[in-house]
Amino acid sequence: MINILIKDETAPLKSVVLGTGESFGGVPAIEEAYDPKSREHILDGTFPKEEDIIKEMEAVASALKKHGVQVYRPNVLPDTNQVFARDIGFVIGDKFIVPNIIDDRAEEKDGINFLLDQINPDQVLRMPKGAYAEGGDVMPWKEKLYIGYSEDEDYNKYQVSRTNRAGVEFLRDQFPNCEFYAFELKKSDTDPKENALHLDCCFQPIGNDQCIIYKGGFKNEKDYDLLVGHFGKENCIEITRDEMYYMNSNVFSISPEVIISEQGFTRLNEELERRGFIVERVPYAETAKMEGLLRCSTLPLERAY
Repeated sequence: MINILIKDETAPLKSVVLGTGESFGGVPAIEEAYDPKSREHILDGTFPKEEDIIKEMEAVASALKKHGVQVYRPNVLPDTNQVFARDIGFVIGDKFIVPNIIDDRAEEKDGINFLLDQINPDQVLRMPKGAYAEGGDVMPWKEKLYIGYSEDEDYNKYQVSRTNRAGVEFLRDQFPNCEFYAFELKKSDTDPKENALHLDCCFQPIGNDQCIIYKGGFKNEKDYDLLVGHFGKENCIEITRDEMYYMNSNVFSISPEVIISEQGFTRLNEELERRGFIVERVPYAETAKMEGLLRCSTLPLERAY
């Protein structure tokens, strides 16, 4: 059996699912793009190649294994993009949540069925019909649960709205002991610099009490203010609109001290090191063209407490 336990974003990582770039389906037709950054790169002829994605993901696997992490990979589904494992399932406490996700991605979940078969069935929760969430929007943080979402008006309007009010309420009902915070995110189907696809595209806790945050990703400024209040201004690394576009908040913590980051995030990586973090730099700029980065590619199963 596989043990699962996730209470936060940064405790020492014991096991994780890392997505795969194998047989990812090549360049989608423009009508098959379901986020604005992918659409941008399809139109520009710069959409990533399979061999480059595989190479970048292997660099992440090496960094994880270097620190003693057990790395699982999905079963490869032919001609299916399985890079972003975070969104097809997520762990809160000792529960594995199988969410409902957009139809374009629903079959991705088949790639981790072999893992679900090794988790105690009593620990698996399946979202009911009509409740939607993707793991990029869901962040356990100690006694808190942070969730990015869209109210029905935006959820029904934007293809990039991935977590709805019903998904939020399902999680609230399942985890009544958590302090619960839900934030509406800014959405755009056409402009990647105006779109926070998931919460981890504009916010992520790091270390024991710090975070990376982008004010412009939140639809309501009061939500940004609340998070800054939780962490303290001095503990927040503020990123710019362009840094958000390149996914600077979407790093991944192996422990409170060690963070995997894209090698080209020069300002961020230097700031992280200035604050005492060990930064494992990896190439991930090609994968980022699909509007996801390191947190998006990883589905943590167990951290040490």
